Amino acid sequence: MPSTSVVVIGAGQAGLAVSRVLTDLAVEHVVLERGAVADRWRTRGWDSLTLLTPRWMSRLPHWRWAGPDPHGYMTRTQVIDYLVGYSASFPAPVVEQAEVLDVRATDDGRFAVTSTAGRWTASDVVVATGHCAVPRVPRASTGLAPSIHQTSPDQYRNPGSLPDGGVLVVGASASGAQIADELREAGREVVLAVGRHTRLPRRYRGHDVLAWLSALGVLDRSRDTLRDPTAPPDEPSLQLVGRVARRDVDLASLQRRGVTLTGRLLAANGTHLRLAGDLAAHTRAADATMARLLRRIDALADRVGATPSDDPVRRADTAHAPTELDLGRSGVGSVVWATGYRRSHPWLHLPVLDPRGDIVHRSGHAAVPGLHVVGTPWQTRRSSVTLDGVRHDAVAVARRIAARQGIPARDTADLAIVDS
Repeated sequence: MPSTSVVVIGAGQAGLAVSRVLTDLAVEHVVLERGAVADRWRTRGWDSLTLLTPRWMSRLPHWRWAGPDPHGYMTRTQVIDYLVGYSASFPAPVVEQAEVLDVRATDDGRFAVTSTAGRWTASDVVVATGHCAVPRVPRASTGLAPSIHQTSPDQYRNPGSLPDGGVLVVGASASGAQIADELREAGREVVLAVGRHTRLPRRYRGHDVLAWLSALGVLDRSRDTLRDPTAPPDEPSLQLVGRVARRDVDLASLQRRGVTLTGRLLAANGTHLRLAGDLAAHTRAADATMARLLRRIDALADRVGATPSDDPVRRADTAHAPTELDLGRSGVGSVVWATGYRRSHPWLHLPVLDPRGDIVHRSGHAAVPGLHVVGTPWQTRRSSVTLDGVRHDAVAVARRIAARQGIPARDTADLAIVDS
Protein backbone atom coordinates (compact mmCIF):
# COMPACT_ATOMS: atom_id res chain seq x y z
CA MET A 1 0.00 0.00 0.00
CA PRO A 2 1.64 3.30 -1.08
CA SER A 3 2.21 5.92 1.60
CA THR A 4 1.88 9.69 1.31
CA SER A 5 1.60 12.59 3.72
CA VAL A 6 -1.88 13.77 2.70
CA VAL A 7 -4.81 12.33 0.77
CA VAL A 8 -7.19 14.97 -0.60
CA ILE A 9 -10.59 13.57 -1.62
CA GLY A 10 -12.16 15.51 -4.48
CA ALA A 11 -10.73 17.49 -7.41
CA GLY A 12 -13.22 20.34 -7.59
CA GLN A 13 -12.38 23.88 -6.57
CA ALA A 14 -11.91 22.96 -2.89
CA GLY A 15 -9.61 20.00 -3.46
CA LEU A 16 -7.57 21.76 -6.12
CA ALA A 17 -7.15 24.87 -3.97
CA VAL A 18 -5.85 22.72 -1.10
CA SER A 19 -3.55 20.88 -3.50
CA ARG A 20 -2.15 24.15 -4.84
CA VAL A 21 -1.25 25.40 -1.36
CA LEU A 22 0.16 22.02 -0.28
CA THR A 23 2.31 22.09 -3.41
CA ASP A 24 3.53 25.57 -2.53
CA LEU A 25 4.40 24.34 0.97
CA ALA A 26 6.19 21.24 -0.43
CA VAL A 27 3.81 18.86 1.36
CA GLU A 28 3.60 15.45 -0.32
CA HIS A 29 0.03 14.57 -1.23
CA VAL A 30 -2.34 12.92 -3.69
CA VAL A 31 -5.78 14.08 -4.89
CA LEU A 32 -8.36 11.35 -5.52
CA GLU A 33 -11.23 12.14 -7.89
CA ARG A 34 -14.09 9.71 -8.59
CA GLY A 35 -14.37 10.93 -12.19
CA ALA A 36 -12.42 13.66 -13.97
CA VAL A 37 -11.44 17.10 -12.62
CA ALA A 38 -14.61 19.15 -11.97
CA ASP A 39 -16.68 15.96 -12.09
CA ARG A 40 -19.77 17.48 -10.51
CA TRP A 41 -19.94 20.22 -13.12
CA ARG A 42 -19.60 17.59 -15.84
CA THR A 43 -22.24 15.18 -14.60
CA ARG A 44 -24.90 17.07 -12.65
CA GLY A 45 -27.13 20.09 -13.09
CA TRP A 46 -29.18 21.49 -15.95
CA ASP A 47 -27.87 22.60 -19.33
CA SER A 48 -28.24 26.36 -18.77
CA LEU A 49 -26.68 26.31 -15.29
CA THR A 50 -24.25 29.16 -14.61
CA LEU A 51 -22.39 30.48 -11.61
CA LEU A 52 -24.33 33.03 -9.58
CA THR A 53 -21.14 34.97 -8.86
CA PRO A 54 -19.48 37.18 -11.51
CA ARG A 55 -16.34 35.83 -13.16
CA TRP A 56 -14.08 38.20 -11.23
CA MET A 57 -15.31 36.49 -8.04
CA SER A 58 -13.61 33.22 -9.00
CA ARG A 59 -10.30 33.66 -7.24
CA LEU A 60 -8.30 30.63 -6.17
CA PRO A 61 -4.72 30.45 -4.83
CA HIS A 62 -2.48 31.58 -7.73
CA TRP A 63 -5.45 31.57 -10.12
CA ARG A 64 -8.14 33.93 -11.34
CA TRP A 65 -10.30 34.63 -14.38
CA ALA A 66 -8.11 36.11 -17.13
CA GLY A 67 -10.57 36.08 -20.01
CA PRO A 68 -13.05 38.65 -21.31
CA ASP A 69 -16.18 39.94 -19.59
CA PRO A 70 -15.10 39.64 -15.93
CA HIS A 71 -18.50 40.93 -14.82
CA GLY A 72 -20.37 38.18 -16.66
CA TYR A 73 -21.05 34.67 -15.37
CA MET A 74 -19.33 31.39 -16.17
CA THR A 75 -21.33 28.71 -17.92
CA ARG A 76 -20.85 25.14 -16.73
CA THR A 77 -18.46 24.51 -19.64
CA GLN A 78 -16.40 27.54 -18.66
CA VAL A 79 -16.26 26.40 -15.04
CA ILE A 80 -14.97 22.99 -16.16
CA ASP A 81 -12.35 24.63 -18.38
CA TYR A 82 -11.42 27.01 -15.57
CA LEU A 83 -10.79 24.17 -13.10
CA VAL A 84 -9.05 21.96 -15.64
CA GLY A 85 -6.77 24.88 -16.46
CA TYR A 86 -6.11 25.38 -12.77
CA SER A 87 -5.10 21.74 -12.27
CA ALA A 88 -2.75 22.02 -15.25
CA SER A 89 -1.17 25.24 -13.96
CA PHE A 90 0.86 23.35 -11.34
CA PRO A 91 1.89 19.71 -10.89
CA ALA A 92 -1.40 18.71 -9.26
CA PRO A 93 -1.10 15.02 -8.27
CA VAL A 94 -4.67 14.16 -9.30
CA VAL A 95 -5.65 10.51 -9.70
CA GLU A 96 -8.83 10.39 -11.78
CA GLN A 97 -11.39 7.55 -11.80
CA ALA A 98 -10.49 6.95 -8.15
CA GLU A 99 -13.77 6.71 -6.28
CA VAL A 100 -13.13 6.49 -2.55
CA LEU A 101 -14.64 3.39 -0.98
CA ASP A 102 -13.29 3.40 2.56
CA VAL A 103 -11.48 5.72 4.97
CA ARG A 104 -10.53 4.45 8.42
CA ALA A 105 -7.92 4.88 11.11
CA THR A 106 -4.97 2.50 11.35
CA ASP A 107 -3.38 1.14 14.50
CA ASP A 108 -0.40 3.47 14.16
CA GLY A 109 -2.52 6.67 14.12
CA ARG A 110 -2.59 7.13 10.35
CA PHE A 111 -5.42 6.72 7.86
CA ALA A 112 -6.03 3.98 5.30
CA VAL A 113 -7.83 5.22 2.19
CA THR A 114 -9.19 2.65 -0.25
CA SER A 115 -10.35 3.70 -3.73
CA THR A 116 -11.15 2.07 -7.05
CA ALA A 117 -7.67 3.15 -8.20
CA GLY A 118 -5.75 1.72 -5.26
CA ARG A 119 -5.05 2.14 -1.55
CA TRP A 120 -3.00 4.76 0.30
CA THR A 121 -1.97 5.43 3.86
CA ALA A 122 -1.56 9.01 5.03
CA SER A 123 -1.13 11.02 8.20
CA ASP A 124 -3.76 13.57 7.07
CA VAL A 125 -6.94 13.36 5.00
CA VAL A 126 -8.83 16.32 3.53
CA VAL A 127 -12.47 15.75 2.55
CA ALA A 128 -13.20 18.18 -0.29
CA THR A 129 -16.19 16.46 -1.86
CA GLY A 130 -18.49 19.49 -1.89
CA HIS A 131 -21.70 20.31 -0.09
CA CYS A 132 -24.21 19.07 -2.69
CA ALA A 133 -23.87 15.32 -2.39
CA VAL A 134 -27.40 13.89 -2.47
CA PRO A 135 -30.67 15.71 -3.31
CA ARG A 136 -32.81 16.13 -0.22
CA VAL A 137 -36.31 15.00 -1.18
CA PRO A 138 -39.09 15.40 1.41
CA ARG A 139 -41.20 12.49 2.60
CA ALA A 140 -44.23 13.95 0.85
CA SER A 141 -42.76 12.60 -2.39
CA THR A 142 -43.77 9.07 -1.42
CA GLY A 143 -47.44 10.10 -1.39
CA LEU A 144 -47.53 11.19 -5.03
CA ALA A 145 -49.30 9.09 -7.62
CA PRO A 146 -47.01 6.87 -9.74
CA SER A 147 -48.17 8.79 -12.82
CA ILE A 148 -46.42 11.95 -11.59
CA HIS A 149 -42.86 12.19 -12.90
CA GLN A 150 -40.41 13.20 -10.15
CA THR A 151 -36.87 14.56 -10.55
CA SER A 152 -34.34 16.88 -8.91
CA PRO A 153 -32.03 19.65 -10.20
CA ASP A 154 -29.28 17.01 -10.43
CA GLN A 155 -31.25 15.04 -13.04
CA TYR A 156 -33.19 17.85 -14.73
CA ARG A 157 -31.50 19.00 -17.95
CA ASN A 158 -33.94 21.27 -19.82
CA PRO A 159 -37.71 21.64 -20.37
CA GLY A 160 -37.60 18.97 -23.07
CA SER A 161 -36.29 16.42 -20.57
CA LEU A 162 -39.64 16.45 -18.73
CA PRO A 163 -42.91 14.88 -19.91
CA ASP A 164 -45.43 17.20 -21.54
CA GLY A 165 -47.68 19.21 -19.27
CA GLY A 166 -47.38 21.53 -16.33
CA VAL A 167 -44.64 21.33 -13.70
CA LEU A 168 -44.62 21.80 -9.95
CA VAL A 169 -41.26 23.11 -8.71
CA VAL A 170 -40.87 22.61 -4.96
CA GLY A 171 -38.38 25.05 -3.44
CA ALA A 172 -37.76 28.68 -4.39
CA SER A 173 -34.09 29.28 -3.69
CA ALA A 174 -31.68 29.83 -6.60
CA SER A 175 -32.15 26.44 -8.29
CA GLY A 176 -35.93 26.32 -7.99
CA ALA A 177 -36.42 29.91 -9.11
CA GLN A 178 -34.16 29.46 -12.15
CA ILE A 179 -35.79 26.19 -13.21
CA ALA A 180 -39.28 27.67 -12.78
CA ASP A 181 -38.26 30.64 -14.92
CA GLU A 182 -36.79 28.43 -17.65
CA LEU A 183 -39.85 26.18 -17.74
CA ARG A 184 -42.23 29.13 -17.94
CA GLU A 185 -40.18 30.69 -20.74
CA ALA A 186 -40.53 27.41 -22.62
CA GLY A 187 -44.31 27.73 -22.42
CA ARG A 188 -44.97 25.35 -19.55
CA GLU A 189 -47.56 26.02 -16.88
CA VAL A 190 -45.55 26.26 -13.67
CA VAL A 191 -46.48 26.13 -10.01
CA LEU A 192 -43.77 27.14 -7.53
CA ALA A 193 -44.10 25.95 -3.91
CA VAL A 194 -42.26 28.51 -1.77
CA GLY A 195 -40.81 28.20 1.71
CA ARG A 196 -38.16 30.27 3.44
CA HIS A 197 -36.15 32.20 0.84
CA THR A 198 -33.80 35.13 0.30
CA ARG A 199 -34.12 37.65 -2.52
CA LEU A 200 -32.06 40.51 -3.90
CA PRO A 201 -32.05 42.29 -7.27
CA ARG A 202 -29.36 41.02 -9.64
CA ARG A 203 -28.13 44.58 -10.20
CA TYR A 204 -28.57 47.57 -7.96
CA ARG A 205 -27.41 51.15 -8.36
CA GLY A 206 -25.30 50.38 -11.39
CA HIS A 207 -23.46 47.30 -10.12
CA ASP A 208 -23.95 43.60 -9.54
CA VAL A 209 -25.49 43.18 -6.11
CA LEU A 210 -22.74 40.73 -5.10
CA ALA A 211 -20.13 43.41 -5.76
CA TRP A 212 -21.94 45.57 -3.20
CA LEU A 213 -22.12 42.71 -0.70
CA SER A 214 -18.42 42.06 -1.19
CA ALA A 215 -17.58 45.73 -0.64
CA LEU A 216 -19.67 45.76 2.54
CA GLY A 217 -17.87 42.70 3.88
CA VAL A 218 -21.10 40.69 4.01
CA LEU A 219 -19.57 37.73 2.16
CA ASP A 220 -16.66 37.63 4.62
CA ARG A 221 -18.85 37.59 7.70
CA SER A 222 -17.32 35.13 10.17
CA ARG A 223 -19.14 32.02 11.30
CA ASP A 224 -18.26 33.05 14.85
CA THR A 225 -20.74 35.92 14.56
CA LEU A 226 -23.69 33.55 14.14
CA ARG A 227 -26.09 33.15 17.04
CA ASP A 228 -24.93 29.55 17.46
CA PRO A 229 -21.62 29.01 15.62
CA THR A 230 -21.67 25.31 16.55
CA ALA A 231 -25.00 24.62 14.82
CA PRO A 232 -25.00 23.60 11.14
CA PRO A 233 -26.13 26.71 9.20
CA ASP A 234 -28.98 26.16 6.77
CA GLU A 235 -29.36 29.28 4.65
CA PRO A 236 -31.36 29.42 1.43
CA SER A 237 -29.41 30.55 -1.63
CA LEU A 238 -30.32 33.88 -3.20
CA GLN A 239 -33.04 34.05 -5.84
CA LEU A 240 -30.59 35.11 -8.55
CA VAL A 241 -29.73 33.97 -12.04
CA GLY A 242 -26.24 34.31 -13.53
CA ARG A 243 -27.09 36.21 -16.68
CA VAL A 244 -27.03 40.00 -16.85
CA ALA A 245 -29.27 40.10 -19.92
CA ARG A 246 -31.89 37.95 -18.23
CA ARG A 247 -34.57 39.32 -15.97
CA ASP A 248 -34.65 38.77 -12.23
CA VAL A 249 -36.09 35.52 -10.91
CA ASP A 250 -37.60 36.77 -7.68
CA LEU A 251 -41.18 35.86 -6.84
CA ALA A 252 -42.69 39.10 -8.15
CA SER A 253 -40.94 38.69 -11.51
CA LEU A 254 -41.94 35.04 -11.80
CA GLN A 255 -45.55 35.83 -10.89
CA ARG A 256 -45.73 38.56 -13.56
CA ARG A 257 -44.61 35.99 -16.12
CA GLY A 258 -47.41 33.60 -15.17
CA VAL A 259 -45.90 31.33 -12.53
CA THR A 260 -48.42 30.34 -9.84
CA LEU A 261 -47.05 30.79 -6.31
CA THR A 262 -48.07 28.64 -3.35
CA GLY A 263 -46.86 28.01 0.17
CA ARG A 264 -44.75 25.06 1.28
CA LEU A 265 -45.81 21.55 0.31
CA LEU A 266 -47.06 19.79 3.44
CA ALA A 267 -48.45 16.48 2.16
CA ALA A 268 -49.36 14.62 -1.00
CA ASN A 269 -52.04 12.01 -1.56
CA GLY A 270 -52.09 10.80 -5.13
CA THR A 271 -52.54 13.96 -7.14
CA HIS A 272 -53.96 16.04 -4.29
CA LEU A 273 -51.56 18.34 -2.44
CA ARG A 274 -51.94 20.12 0.88
CA LEU A 275 -50.01 23.41 1.03
CA ALA A 276 -49.06 25.67 3.92
CA GLY A 277 -50.72 29.04 4.34
CA ASP A 278 -47.42 30.74 5.20
CA LEU A 279 -46.42 32.17 1.82
CA ALA A 280 -47.28 35.75 2.78
CA ALA A 281 -45.27 35.45 6.01
CA HIS A 282 -42.23 34.07 4.19
CA THR A 283 -42.34 36.78 1.53
CA ARG A 284 -42.67 39.51 4.16
CA ALA A 285 -39.62 38.14 5.99
CA ALA A 286 -37.60 37.97 2.75
CA ASP A 287 -38.65 41.50 1.80
CA ALA A 288 -37.64 42.83 5.22
CA THR A 289 -34.21 41.21 5.00
CA MET A 290 -33.73 42.61 1.51
CA ALA A 291 -34.76 46.09 2.62
CA ARG A 292 -32.16 46.05 5.40
CA LEU A 293 -29.40 45.00 3.00
CA LEU A 294 -30.40 47.58 0.41
CA ARG A 295 -30.30 50.32 3.03
CA ARG A 296 -26.71 49.33 3.81
CA ILE A 297 -25.87 49.34 0.10
CA ASP A 298 -27.54 52.73 -0.32
CA ALA A 299 -25.37 54.24 2.41
CA LEU A 300 -22.20 53.01 0.70
CA ALA A 301 -23.46 53.87 -2.79
CA ASP A 302 -24.27 57.42 -1.74
CA ARG A 303 -20.75 57.85 -0.33
CA VAL A 304 -19.11 56.74 -3.57
CA GLY A 305 -21.52 58.62 -5.84
CA ALA A 306 -23.06 55.56 -7.49
CA THR A 307 -26.02 55.67 -9.87
CA PRO A 308 -29.23 56.69 -8.06
CA SER A 309 -31.66 53.89 -7.24
CA ASP A 310 -34.55 53.34 -9.65
CA ASP A 311 -36.39 51.33 -6.98
CA PRO A 312 -36.30 47.91 -8.70
CA VAL A 313 -37.91 46.23 -5.71
CA ARG A 314 -41.33 44.82 -6.54
CA ARG A 315 -43.40 42.58 -4.33
CA ALA A 316 -45.40 39.51 -5.21
CA ASP A 317 -49.11 39.24 -4.44
CA THR A 318 -49.19 36.36 -1.98
CA ALA A 319 -52.33 37.13 0.02
CA HIS A 320 -54.50 34.62 -1.81
CA ALA A 321 -52.16 31.70 -2.44
CA PRO A 322 -53.98 28.34 -2.64
CA THR A 323 -53.63 25.88 0.21
CA GLU A 324 -54.75 22.89 -1.84
CA LEU A 325 -53.85 21.80 -5.36
CA ASP A 326 -55.02 18.94 -7.55
CA LEU A 327 -52.22 18.15 -9.97
CA GLY A 328 -54.52 16.29 -12.35
CA ARG A 329 -57.01 19.11 -12.70
CA SER A 330 -54.15 21.63 -12.99
CA GLY A 331 -52.50 19.65 -15.78
CA VAL A 332 -49.31 19.12 -13.76
CA GLY A 333 -47.49 15.91 -14.68
CA SER A 334 -44.03 16.51 -13.22
CA VAL A 335 -42.48 17.60 -9.93
CA VAL A 336 -38.96 19.03 -9.58
CA TRP A 337 -37.68 18.74 -6.01
CA ALA A 338 -35.44 21.81 -5.64
CA THR A 339 -35.34 21.31 -1.88
CA GLY A 340 -31.61 21.35 -1.24
CA TYR A 341 -29.01 18.70 -0.57
CA ARG A 342 -27.68 16.56 2.22
CA ARG A 343 -24.17 15.29 2.65
CA SER A 344 -23.29 11.62 2.39
CA HIS A 345 -20.08 9.95 3.54
CA PRO A 346 -20.84 6.21 3.61
CA TRP A 347 -17.13 5.49 3.13
CA LEU A 348 -16.00 7.52 6.15
CA HIS A 349 -15.57 5.06 9.03
CA LEU A 350 -14.59 7.56 11.71
CA PRO A 351 -16.61 8.94 14.66
CA VAL A 352 -17.05 12.45 13.20
CA LEU A 353 -20.55 12.53 11.66
CA ASP A 354 -23.59 14.26 13.13
CA PRO A 355 -27.15 12.87 12.74
CA ARG A 356 -27.54 14.70 9.42
CA GLY A 357 -24.42 13.09 7.97
CA ASP A 358 -22.28 16.22 8.14
CA ILE A 359 -18.70 16.07 9.39
CA VAL A 360 -18.48 17.86 12.73
CA HIS A 361 -15.54 20.24 12.59
CA ARG A 362 -14.19 23.54 13.79
CA SER A 363 -12.85 25.76 11.01
CA GLY A 364 -12.24 22.67 8.88
CA HIS A 365 -10.61 20.45 11.52
CA ALA A 366 -12.51 17.42 12.83
CA ALA A 367 -12.28 15.87 16.30
CA VAL A 368 -10.16 13.03 14.90
CA PRO A 369 -6.66 14.51 14.57
CA GLY A 370 -5.54 14.65 10.94
CA LEU A 371 -9.02 14.73 9.40
CA HIS A 372 -9.94 18.02 7.70
CA VAL A 373 -12.70 19.36 5.45
CA VAL A 374 -12.77 22.20 2.92
CA GLY A 375 -15.72 23.51 0.94
CA THR A 376 -18.52 23.27 3.51
CA PRO A 377 -21.18 25.97 4.03
CA TRP A 378 -20.07 28.65 6.48
CA GLN A 379 -16.84 26.75 7.19
CA THR A 380 -15.27 29.94 8.48
CA ARG A 381 -17.27 32.64 6.66
CA ARG A 382 -20.41 33.16 4.62
CA SER A 383 -18.57 32.70 1.30
CA SER A 384 -16.73 29.49 2.26
CA VAL A 385 -18.76 27.32 -0.10
CA THR A 386 -18.29 29.53 -3.18
CA LEU A 387 -15.66 29.28 -5.89
CA ASP A 388 -14.29 32.58 -4.63
CA GLY A 389 -14.45 32.09 -0.87
CA VAL A 390 -13.01 28.57 -0.63
CA ARG A 391 -9.48 29.93 -1.04
CA HIS A 392 -9.36 31.24 2.51
CA ASP A 393 -10.19 27.87 4.05
CA ALA A 394 -7.85 26.01 1.69
CA VAL A 395 -4.93 28.14 2.87
CA ALA A 396 -5.83 27.73 6.55
CA VAL A 397 -6.23 23.96 6.36
CA ALA A 398 -3.07 23.45 4.30
CA ARG A 399 -1.01 25.50 6.73
CA ARG A 400 -2.43 23.50 9.65
CA ILE A 401 -1.40 20.29 7.92
CA ALA A 402 2.10 21.60 7.28
CA ALA A 403 2.43 22.55 10.95
CA ARG A 404 1.21 19.11 12.04
CA GLN A 405 3.90 17.52 9.92
CA GLY A 406 6.65 19.80 11.14
CA ILE A 407 7.12 21.48 7.77
CA PRO A 408 8.17 25.14 8.09
CA ALA A 409 5.24 27.20 6.86
CA ARG A 410 6.03 29.89 4.34
CA ASP A 411 4.02 33.07 4.45
CA THR A 412 0.98 32.06 2.46
CA ALA A 413 -1.25 35.02 3.27
CA ASP A 414 -0.94 36.16 -0.34
CA LEU A 415 -2.44 32.91 -1.60
CA ALA A 416 -5.81 33.76 -0.08
CA ILE A 417 -5.94 36.83 -2.29
CA VAL A 418 -4.92 35.66 -5.75
CA ASP A 419 -1.32 35.53 -6.84
CA SER A 420 2.09 35.05 -5.30
